[in-house]
Amino acid sequence: MYKKLFLPALLFVCFIGLAQKADKSDPAILTIAGEDVSKSEFERVFKKNNTKETNYDRKSVEDYVQLYINYKLKVKEAMEQGMDTAKSFVDELAGYRKQLAQPYLVDKDVTDNLLKEAYERMKRDVRASHILAKCNPDALPKDTLEALQRINIIRDFVTGKAIDQKQLSEYESTVKKSLNAHSTKSDSAEVDKKIKGLKDLAAQKPSSSEERFALAAKLSSEDPSGKENGGDLGYFTALQMVYPFESAAYNAKPGEVTQPIRTRFGYHIIKVTDSRPAQGEVKVAHIMVKAAATIKGDDSTKAVKKINELYDSLKAGKSFDELAQKYSEDQGSARQAGVLPVFGTGRMVPEFEKAAFALKNVGDYSQPVRTAYGWHIIKLLEKKPLGSYEDLQSDLKQKVSKDSRAELSKSSMIKKIKAKYNFKEMPKAKDEFMKVIDSTLSAGKWTADKAAALKNTMFTLGDKNYSQKDFAEYIASHQSKRSETNAQALANNLYNEWINESALAYEEAKLDAEYPEFKSLMQEYRDGILLFELTDKKVWSKAVKDTSGLQDFYNKNKNNYMWGERLEAKIYTCANADVAKQTRSLMKTIDDDDTLMAKINKTSQLNLSVKYGKFTKGENDIIDSIAWTPGITKDMKKKDQVVFVDVIKKLAPQPKSLEEAKGLITADYQSYLEKEWIDQLRKKYPVVVHKEVVETIIKK
Repeated sequence: MYKKLFLPALLFVCFIGLAQKADKSDPAILTIAGEDVSKSEFERVFKKNNTKETNYDRKSVEDYVQLYINYKLKVKEAMEQGMDTAKSFVDELAGYRKQLAQPYLVDKDVTDNLLKEAYERMKRDVRASHILAKCNPDALPKDTLEALQRINIIRDFVTGKAIDQKQLSEYESTVKKSLNAHSTKSDSAEVDKKIKGLKDLAAQKPSSSEERFALAAKLSSEDPSGKENGGDLGYFTALQMVYPFESAAYNAKPGEVTQPIRTRFGYHIIKVTDSRPAQGEVKVAHIMVKAAATIKGDDSTKAVKKINELYDSLKAGKSFDELAQKYSEDQGSARQAGVLPVFGTGRMVPEFEKAAFALKNVGDYSQPVRTAYGWHIIKLLEKKPLGSYEDLQSDLKQKVSKDSRAELSKSSMIKKIKAKYNFKEMPKAKDEFMKVIDSTLSAGKWTADKAAALKNTMFTLGDKNYSQKDFAEYIASHQSKRSETNAQALANNLYNEWINESALAYEEAKLDAEYPEFKSLMQEYRDGILLFELTDKKVWSKAVKDTSGLQDFYNKNKNNYMWGERLEAKIYTCANADVAKQTRSLMKTIDDDDTLMAKINKTSQLNLSVKYGKFTKGENDIIDSIAWTPGITKDMKKKDQVVFVDVIKKLAPQPKSLEEAKGLITADYQSYLEKEWIDQLRKKYPVVVHKEVVETIIKK
């Protein structure tokens, strides 16, 4: 983290592109350690690291030439010391490369469409119910079939059809066949539970479509919340559900039941029950009293009485902030006067959300509201409508990149890479490889030596061949225990993952050649990291660790760190005039301030405070207001208190001690060390400034 904070500061002098021999149309402006730096390169970095209105006057250009020389000399020295080959450097640069490459490894057109689609959906909140039949993303075909059969039977029921007994029998036969010698009692119980759920459903005679869906969710959905809410998910908006689910909900008409939708959780059927314009976001504060359902042994009657008393206090004009701080039982928000983070649709329990968005004006507060957490009084602090696309674009981009829909952009890019580099598979080589796959892969114990005799190419991409040996090594390093999944299916999934990762890696390796701006950025990060490491070693850490060098620097330059005139004094702050009088009286016999305060503050710790110090002009308004002569001043009123000062003596200007000015002295010592270092580098490496080229940049 420390390094990353310094990196941007170092990059302010980073150059764009590698130094190379300049040609006549682009002459060298500098020659540093035998390497030419072209005029165009210097101009690019000069413009990049200045304001929009870059100043090309003589001083600006010539000053920057010197900065640039210093930068290049440091990079040269880091290279000479072999710092670019250190493992820590190589690993860190590789990490940065992965981050910087990400925007180049997605289909920008697809991403832009996804961003716009998400924003359009955010204009509307959808309320929907769902029923889930669980199914793992890499489930065996028989398990996928079982989940699909079951969700279709449930869908028949919720759409008003009678459950076909033949269909039910076929499902029962299918699911029981999934049991084998390795099945546990738990597996058998789970099968019985699924069958019973469908049979119970078949026996129901609901009167409405709403009742049908709620019954099906309670009896058959594998979303645990279905038993409580009948499948009702409340209102939600874009980017709150997995993408396939969200798309199905936003594309469905209110009242209709969708066809089964596959997500990473399994198969869903969805029924949209309402749609409304987006509510935007609100910021609220609340006062909360926990109720019987949330606190063991609590008395709900007491909770109701307490929240009503608080509500009556608010109506009588008491401060919401003070009541929240004193009485709210949400400890996290009580310290902030009940203030909660900004939230939008689907972020709070429905009762709380509904009450918060119902408040019309800033400062309005609700009547007591009951939720599963207790009782709340909610105060509106701010209402924020949905921002414009331009305002939200950056946030949307970040959210979409972490959302399952990002796979669409990635998949599209992989498809383009394959076409661009003439991807070609060798099916026979794949079939040959699959023969060495066995059950050890499901156990996560497959070894590459099983494929030791296999050498053939499995696919080609551009000028590179990817062999069976490569795939064996990929499997060995990417496998994990998945005993519930067929080994051949696992191997096939790994094969597809290997192809996709290889395609992206191949394109990433080409980025420097295809995108000059990426190459330049990587060069900046590379040199910035090198510069940090070497500067830390030569300047920053050295100045901190070299205590004798720092002391010597201070001794030679102590007169640069002077105190001005100061007043050594004690400020006595008293609660009132009587305390001031008592303090003055006791000061005649007590000369120890701690003893004095102990005696005066017996009845209250707020009676007397004493502040000793050596004060400079402008540091303290009381010290500035008195005569700087020894003795005790008269009493002075300061708000509700009485203050007087015991002036000890006036101090003449003197050097600050090393400890008193250590931060400033250390910074100056670092500057000194850097100057000395630069002088050494300029002597070590020859530098030639081509003044005639510099002149062509200066705008007279």
